Amino acid sequence: MFESLDLQTTDGEIAVINLESARRRLWNRFFADPLREGVAETVVEQEQLTAEFVGDVQALDRLEALVGQLVQVEAGSARAALIQAQVASMMHRFADARHFLARADIGGALSADVNRVLLNVDQTCGANLGKVLDERRETARKFGRTEDLVALGALLADLREFTDADRVYGQALEVYCDVSPFPVAWVCFQLGMLWGELVPEPQTARAARWYRTAIDCLPSYTKARVHLAEIYSSSGRAGDAEALLIPAISSGDPEVRWRLADVLTSQKRYAEAEVHMQAAQFGFEALLERHLLAFADHGVEFYAGSGNSWSRALDLARVNVANRPTLRAFEQAHDVAVNAGDMEAASQILAEATMRWGSATFFRSSRLAKSHSEEWEGAAA
Repeated sequence: MFESLDLQTTDGEIAVINLESARRRLWNRFFADPLREGVAETVVEQEQLTAEFVGDVQALDRLEALVGQLVQVEAGSARAALIQAQVASMMHRFADARHFLARADIGGALSADVNRVLLNVDQTCGANLGKVLDERRETARKFGRTEDLVALGALLADLREFTDADRVYGQALEVYCDVSPFPVAWVCFQLGMLWGELVPEPQTARAARWYRTAIDCLPSYTKARVHLAEIYSSSGRAGDAEALLIPAISSGDPEVRWRLADVLTSQKRYAEAEVHMQAAQFGFEALLERHLLAFADHGVEFYAGSGNSWSRALDLARVNVANRPTLRAFEQAHDVAVNAGDMEAASQILAEATMRWGSATFFRSSRLAKSHSEEWEGAAA
């Protein structure tokens, strides 16, 4: 746990205040001189931190504005193309990201910079994973930095190597020697996801401890609050779940409103729940209209849950699979199709998944094929 590692980091609330102050200063510098070396790149990094750890969904809109202005003054440069690729990747516009990376490479960008972004794109899309794994392992062995180990741990988790992922995440915490709470909270959140959602048999108590540690380290961590609130709600701790979610409403993340509506419904506070549910649906639709690919998977979860529209969920699931055909995306789409009673769509999704992942050992043991078989047996009966 965090305390046992004796990590002395900056107070989380102070760190977020400092991040916001630095972000605003950098934007002012960018507006004054968009071509100033390193400023646009650092703005992207700061906005990425704001999106991840504060849950500010408007960060992507601000980055779109940055790219628009940068292209006006530096169109066609390798630097602009690389920044465009980074922003496109954040928005899950992976085809665009690959296009911009090719332009950056032709334009003379450093191969290491191009390869760093390309590795992230490949990993997120489930492409060239053997090559990505080799490079992640080599980088972790060579440098042993927290960020290198986190990237390796996330890939191992995607490959169903859960024990190895847990070990690597532990190493990421052990080697950390800075004072920023953001990387520590990030690793703890990943460990919560690992044990709460990715392993075949979730260990919710273990996951809750990691989410709690992430929040203790960084109270503004909206995603960690949402995931811990889900665990509390499912275990009958509605009051604790509500207390976690209320401070996160200001982030603008519609999932906060959604989960809070569910918690209030469980307490039979239906009028309050309806207000939050309407706000959640409005928020999801606004995000999907502006950044469809970035929020398609979140939209699937909402509409397959309290959003109560299996057809909308399936449409979004197909969009998500087409954009990044990972095993997890196929599983999500298949689950939605089965629960929607659309066996034709479920069979098609399974066929597509088998074509892409069928030769991989971890696919043959995945819950996708198992759940499909069980559903078909149930239908036949």
